Amino acid sequence: MKALRYYAPDDLRLEDIPEPECGPGEVKLRVRNCSTCGTDVKIRHNGHQNLTPPRTLGHEIAGEVVEVGAEVAARYGTDWRVGDRVQVIAAVPCGTCHECAKGWMAVCRNQTSVGYQYEGGFAEYMIVPAAVLRVDGMNRIPENVGFAEASAAEPMACAINAQELLGIESGDTVVIFGAGPIGCMHIRIARGVHRCGPVYLVDVNAERLTLSAKAVQPDEVIDASQVDVVERVLELTGGRGADVVITATAANITQEQAIAMAARNGRISFFGGLPKTNPTITCDSNVVHYRQLHIHGANGSAPEHNRRALDLIATGRVPVEDLITHRIPLERVLDAFTIVENGEAIKVTVEP
Repeated sequence: MKALRYYAPDDLRLEDIPEPECGPGEVKLRVRNCSTCGTDVKIRHNGHQNLTPPRTLGHEIAGEVVEVGAEVAARYGTDWRVGDRVQVIAAVPCGTCHECAKGWMAVCRNQTSVGYQYEGGFAEYMIVPAAVLRVDGMNRIPENVGFAEASAAEPMACAINAQELLGIESGDTVVIFGAGPIGCMHIRIARGVHRCGPVYLVDVNAERLTLSAKAVQPDEVIDASQVDVVERVLELTGGRGADVVITATAANITQEQAIAMAARNGRISFFGGLPKTNPTITCDSNVVHYRQLHIHGANGSAPEHNRRALDLIATGRVPVEDLITHRIPLERVLDAFTIVENGEAIKVTVEP
């Protein structure tokens, strides 16, 4: 079969490799869609500390069951059958550590990941490992949801996790930094689930702002390359600032701007991680103190967030089909990475 293999930074190869064999406690999938994200681009150029080459990349996965291990039903109490349409989690909690026992599976200290420690979905076939099945991490796709939409459930799960921590209330003013697919999902979740008030979308890429704004219709777009973002948000809010700010970017300055523009009792999500070579920001602690700000990290998702994402997609509360602007065959998977890197699309999915 064909698979995209990572060997080293800037050394990704689409290769013919043996089709994987299904073990007794595993499930084998025919991959139908594996979508791309900015993390894939980072791995392409920089690698990742949890990734041992050679490795098949891809972690936003939807596919069809083609084989079920003989011990799966007995081990996990599940009834998977050949032909089942499924979505697979990316972040895999251990299920047994202190954090998992507290229900904090998104921050499991022993977390592993599909496409990192396990072979990923940029391939014709893949194995869903026992570690995923053990934590109920393979989900049935609702009948009215396509494979491409289901592959978007994984990034949406991450956004659900972040917003769950923010306590967004009806009518809250929300600012989203980052006009990529996750920024678009954040807007739709804030509106469709939390019934927020005005939403302002910020980016430095004017073309991507236009593309995403056409899809998700923010109340205003702010081109941060042209205006002072903090000043503009204060103007739009009558000087009060934003109730909620989500930084879905990997830029240090957006985190600093988020603190500066937050209203009293404002909630901030540092959703996008910063480069490991430059992970610090300047924070005016008195602003945090006197405005009583709440600053949250957001790291991945738990299996339950993936199930909720599929439900939100199926019910139409958070649609994603129109966000998938490019469908690329596996033979052109590296073109998909380039499209994402250049900001030419909202969501790009690969179809083996």
